[in-house]
Amino acid sequence: MGVARVRRRRIGAYGVCLDARGRVLLVRLAADSTQPGRWMLPGGGVDHGEAPAAAVVREIAEETGLRVRVRGPRDVYHDMIVDRRGGLVHHDRLIFDVDVIDGELRDEPDGSTDAAAWVDAEELPTLPLLPFVAEALGVTPDETFAAAAESAARAAAARIAAEETSAALAGASAATAPGVAGPGGVPSRFQRFAAYGLVTDPADRVLLSRIANGYPGSGRWHLPGGGTDHGEHAAAGLLREMYEETGQRGRVTALLSVSHRYSGPALGPEGVPIDWHGVRVVFRVIVDEPTAASVMEAPGGSTAEAGWFTVADALRLPLTEIAEESISGQLAGHRRGRRPAV
Repeated sequence: MGVARVRRRRIGAYGVCLDARGRVLLVRLAADSTQPGRWMLPGGGVDHGEAPAAAVVREIAEETGLRVRVRGPRDVYHDMIVDRRGGLVHHDRLIFDVDVIDGELRDEPDGSTDAAAWVDAEELPTLPLLPFVAEALGVTPDETFAAAAESAARAAAARIAAEETSAALAGASAATAPGVAGPGGVPSRFQRFAAYGLVTDPADRVLLSRIANGYPGSGRWHLPGGGTDHGEHAAAGLLREMYEETGQRGRVTALLSVSHRYSGPALGPEGVPIDWHGVRVVFRVIVDEPTAASVMEAPGGSTAEAGWFTVADALRLPLTEIAEESISGQLAGHRRGRRPAV
């Protein structure tokens, strides 16, 4: 009987950066990486407590020597990779549009990448791009190079499988699970990736859900959504959560914002101390055929009730921070009777 792979999550932030000639900035993964020789957008993991936009600025400086400014979120992707310890890693990839402020292009010294370059659009299909990079740039890889990249990926996977040792498996099995206190009662430290929706219907009503007692923010009205599951795309997770919390089915039309929330260790809903860093994306969602909002999840869940509201009425409710920011910022033309801050 095989040993179940340990599941992990990793949140990364990456930048699409174009120069005056329309070339895109790319970096090449180093020989000791799990996918050596493949090209990707500059960027990397979001540190615990770090804003995703700050992470992409830091990572691009480390990998390319260039200082950039973030213009805004572009898209979000996910993929699954087997790591060196045999774990199944779900990567949440946040893509930002960025502009160079200053700096001299250089390769990263002794890092996870070994080259940085400006690449012409015509050259992109001939490079072994990571799949999420090809998708983000709208590139269909050349068949020859795509086959070579696939062969390299299979070789890397075989090498990783060969490196799985009993010591690695023992270390993985001893890993502290998110939300559970570790040895000595030290709070667990983990990141949570969540997707929410600014949801409206043809009458321009806003869909909201009220947080149940015992959960952070209890009593406040929140955007529908929540944490995404391992292996689940952000948009799919949002639509699943939206149905569970409100009984509504909709369609995602755009990515509106990327933000984070971190306030240090605190008690979770189960009374367990956690050092929790939340990274959130907000999508625009349209419900073409709304029904009466109704909570579908089992009793005892995080949602107490759900409802449709005019924008003016919604802004008079006790809202969560992300709900108020989204409604006020994205539906600004409808702002009427804004409630005082609480």
